[in-house]
Amino acid sequence: RDSSELMRLCRRSGGGPVDISDDLFRVLRAAQRIARASDGAFDVTAGPLSVLWRQARRQGTLPDGAGLAAARARVGHDKVELDERRRTVRLLQPDMQLDLGGIAKGFAADEAIATLLRLGIGSALVAAGGDIVVSAAPPGANGWRVGVAALEGADRPPAGYLMLRNAAVSTSGDAEQVLVSGGVRHSHIFDPRTGQALTGRSSVTVVARNGTTSDGLATAVSVMGAVSGIRLVDSTRGAAAFVAYADAGDIRSRESSRWRALDFRRSPSWSVEHFSEPLRPH
Repeated sequence: RDSSELMRLCRRSGGGPVDISDDLFRVLRAAQRIARASDGAFDVTAGPLSVLWRQARRQGTLPDGAGLAAARARVGHDKVELDERRRTVRLLQPDMQLDLGGIAKGFAADEAIATLLRLGIGSALVAAGGDIVVSAAPPGANGWRVGVAALEGADRPPAGYLMLRNAAVSTSGDAEQVLVSGGVRHSHIFDPRTGQALTGRSSVTVVARNGTTSDGLATAVSVMGAVSGIRLVDSTRGAAAFVAYADAGDIRSRESSRWRALDFRRSPSWSVEHFSEPLRPH
């Protein structure tokens, strides 16, 4: 919305430091941490590219090179300055546009769980689209049973099930919102560093200690690909990931080291060919 705090901040890009709410500061601080760890594969400054690719999907045509270059020039996590002491943010370049779509739902689910805990509700599940945050297990259960989406989409049987408590899980996939041009399938997920949409099919599920982290990491891993993405997850304390992707008509998967320690029950109706050798980045 034009009246939102985020949009008011964007309108002041290119100017001086701006006082922002504690909630927005915490989201941006988490986003910048993931952006640095992923070398920009996750970047909330990618709003100009988001707008360009949404328009491309509506029109059914790829963005032109000049438009991509102009949008890309306004993107970069190094264009954001956070002042921890003053609780301010400065957007260094004019006409910047922040897009929190890859992290805000996870943060909102975290806040909902925190509110329920303050109200004395110690066992709950909060779902925000592809992001789920849970507290203690339901009475008489070992945890919350959460389905892991299959590569083919939410209308297909889950790839398997996780049993979780006091954790978060997020899935980033491209089964929907695609643009097909010249026989090439372009995902709604794009690489902020190049401006180009992903052309391979993948589904990334990340488990972490909170939804803010799992949400941001799921997007980052989608962009980075299985090899680099799993390396990022393994370097993130308390995080685990499962990546499924299409390769020459087959579905392959890769798991992080901590994923193998989770209570993951693969669905008998969904099987993948698992390869333990290093996989090629997308």
